[in-house]
Amino acid sequence: MNDRMTTPWGELALTRFPEDPRERLRAWDAADEYLLRHLAEQEIPLSGTVVVLGDRWGALATALAAHRPVQITDSYLAQEATRANLHRAGAEPGAVRLLTTQDPPPDRVDVLLVRVPKSLALLEDQLLRLAPAMHEGTVVVGTGMVKEIHTSTLLLFERILGPTRTSLAEKKARLIFCTPDPWLERPANPWPYTYALPDGIGPVSGRTVVNHAGVFCADRLDIGTRFFLAHLPPAHGGRVMDLGCGNGVVGTAVAVADPAADVLFVDESFQAVASAEATYKANGVPGHAEFRVGDGTAGVPAGSVDLVLNNPPFHSQQATTDATAWRMFTGARRVLRPGGEL
Repeated sequence: MNDRMTTPWGELALTRFPEDPRERLRAWDAADEYLLRHLAEQEIPLSGTVVVLGDRWGALATALAAHRPVQITDSYLAQEATRANLHRAGAEPGAVRLLTTQDPPPDRVDVLLVRVPKSLALLEDQLLRLAPAMHEGTVVVGTGMVKEIHTSTLLLFERILGPTRTSLAEKKARLIFCTPDPWLERPANPWPYTYALPDGIGPVSGRTVVNHAGVFCADRLDIGTRFFLAHLPPAHGGRVMDLGCGNGVVGTAVAVADPAADVLFVDESFQAVASAEATYKANGVPGHAEFRVGDGTAGVPAGSVDLVLNNPPFHSQQATTDATAWRMFTGARRVLRPGGEL
C-alpha cells in the first residue's frame, strides 16, 4: 500500500496508529490534500498561531510542522499517530503542540484548519470553545469529503463563527471558508449534556448520565447498551474493565450493583473518558474506579482482570472496519485471569 502523501512542500511517509502491516487504509485522504494545496496556492500566512482541529492521523499537523501548529484532537490514537508521523518526518519533538478536546484552547487563533468530524455535536462544542480566540483577521478553512459536509455543517459554522461558503468539489473533497464575526452573538455551549436513565434497565435505572460532545448516543441510551445492561453477569467483585467505555454507563452499572468491584474505564476518546468519570461521580458510587485514555488494553498487566465488558465499535474514524473490535478481543484475552470472562 502507498503510504506516501504528496504535499506542496514534498512527500511524507504517513502511518495510522497502531501500525499494522495488514492495514489497507491510508493515514490521509483527498480532503487533507485539498486543504494543504489551498494553503500553498493562496499563500495563506502561517506565521501566527495555527490550530489544526480534528486531524485524523496527523497528516495536516505533520505537513505543517515547520509552522509549529497546535493540534486539537479527541482521539488518543490520532495523537499517537501524529507523534509517529512527526518522528518519521524528522521533525523535532516539540514541533507540534498536542492538545486534547478537554484541554483549554489557545488564547489566540490566527489560522483555524478544521477537519470536519463525524459528530456535529463535537464540532459545535469545539467551535464554541475556540470562538473567543478568533479575531477579524483569523483565517478559517474546513475540509472534508463531500459525503461528510452537509447543510447542517455549514449552518453550524455560520451560527458560531460567521459567514460561511464552500468550494467546488475536487476528488470528492470540499473546502469550507468561514469569515469570523467577532460581534456575532453566539449561543451558550450546551455540552456536557446530562439526562436521567429510564426505568427497567437494571442497577442504573433512574440514574444520571453525563455526555460530553461527540460521545455515542449523547442524548439517549442506545438499544445495544440497553440490551447489554439487561444481561450483565452476576456481581462477583474483583477487577472489572469497561473496555471502550463511552459514557461509562456499563461500568457504572457494575459498580452500583457490586461496590466491591474495582472498575477500570478505558477508551481512546478523551471526551468519552471525561464522560465516564462524570457519570460515575454524578451517581455517588462507592468503591474504587480508575479512568484511563489509551489504546484498548495496552498498559494493563496480563492476567490482571476478572471481567472485561466490551461493546466494540466497528469503525475507525470515518472508515467501517472490524480491526478495532478484533484488537479489543485479542487484548481482552491477554489481560484476563485464568477463568476470567469477556
